[in-house]
Amino acid sequence: MAEIKAPVFPESVPDGTIVEWHVAEGEAVSRDQLLAEVETDKVVLEIVAPDDGVVVSIVKNVDDTVLSGEVVAHFEVGATATAAPAATPDPVVPVAAAPAAAPAAASGNEAEFKDQSPAVRKAAKETGINPADVQGSGRGGRVTKSDMINPTLKGDNGQVIATAVGQRIEKREPMTRLRKRIAERLLSATQETAMLTTFNEVNMKPLMDLRAKYKDRFEKRHGVKLGFMSLFVKAATEALKRFPAVNASIDGDDIIYHGYYDVGVAVSSDRGLVVPVLRDTDNMGMADIEAGIRDYAIKAREGKLSIDEMTGGTFTITNGGVFGSLLSTPIINPPQTAILGMHAINERPMAVNGEVVILPMMYLALSYDHRLIDGKEAVQFLVTIKELIEDPSMLLLDL
Repeated sequence: MAEIKAPVFPESVPDGTIVEWHVAEGEAVSRDQLLAEVETDKVVLEIVAPDDGVVVSIVKNVDDTVLSGEVVAHFEVGATATAAPAATPDPVVPVAAAPAAAPAAASGNEAEFKDQSPAVRKAAKETGINPADVQGSGRGGRVTKSDMINPTLKGDNGQVIATAVGQRIEKREPMTRLRKRIAERLLSATQETAMLTTFNEVNMKPLMDLRAKYKDRFEKRHGVKLGFMSLFVKAATEALKRFPAVNASIDGDDIIYHGYYDVGVAVSSDRGLVVPVLRDTDNMGMADIEAGIRDYAIKAREGKLSIDEMTGGTFTITNGGVFGSLLSTPIINPPQTAILGMHAINERPMAVNGEVVILPMMYLALSYDHRLIDGKEAVQFLVTIKELIEDPSMLLLDL
């Protein structure tokens, strides 16, 4: 009998929570098949099958707390599937079913329930909703726990039908571990730092012209699309070199000046905002940055970012403009001392050489910790980014 253990967490992650089992006791699985998901303060980690065999027993159920490397299930290598355990919950009969049809429905539903994860079976028992009637959002249309909590029901012909039409519905559910951690860090940043925000605006026309001219050749050669973020990362890296305090962090009464440039890029996911880190951006080319951001975005959507990819960072860039934000005050990501906020590009009338010209403008925001960074440095840092964006050739000429 083999043991299936939780992933080994780094020192900064004390424990995790089982959020979903994708298999049931007695179910046959293949090597590397996804068995369960563990949510930590930073990311959601997967537990996979160590070999072909059968999950004999589940030790840690959904919502249970697990420690690093703790046993979560027992596994028999090479075994074949067994009959479903006697503890399988009784089938739930759809509320709308007529009493006379209940026995037949129960007979059919029993098989449906055996195919569901323990979390789904538990939710079905609590809500009285048949998983077979729920539109699944998981892999291959599989019904998940969240589908049962906030169900979208299917009609007899398989079409999705609305639920609770005309009713005033309230739903209460606990915060996920990741969401709680995000809330704690944001609240801590506002309470424990002397945070100020300075603003500027940048003319995006030179960068937009550059992108329009070279985007096809860039994609053909490098296999990734040329976006705006890569130039902002390079401009921020150059500005960090000129203003080391913005790249520093505070540790108690000490200031740590970093001799490297690890830029975090905020990425939105279904589970919340995450900030994977691009390492040594001073040594990365535009294509490397674009590829890195693309890969992180895909991993964030699929919940596959690793803890190492989320750890560290000396500076952060967040782009609320992709959601239409015109202006905001981003919150510092401690122990970093500054964060750059990008926003939507809008055409506005601007005065150029005594004439009014319509230009695509973007507001930039730099939130910084005034304990370490003076206002003069913060303003000059942001102006440096503005100048580099408005004249990208300065980056190539190292000016």
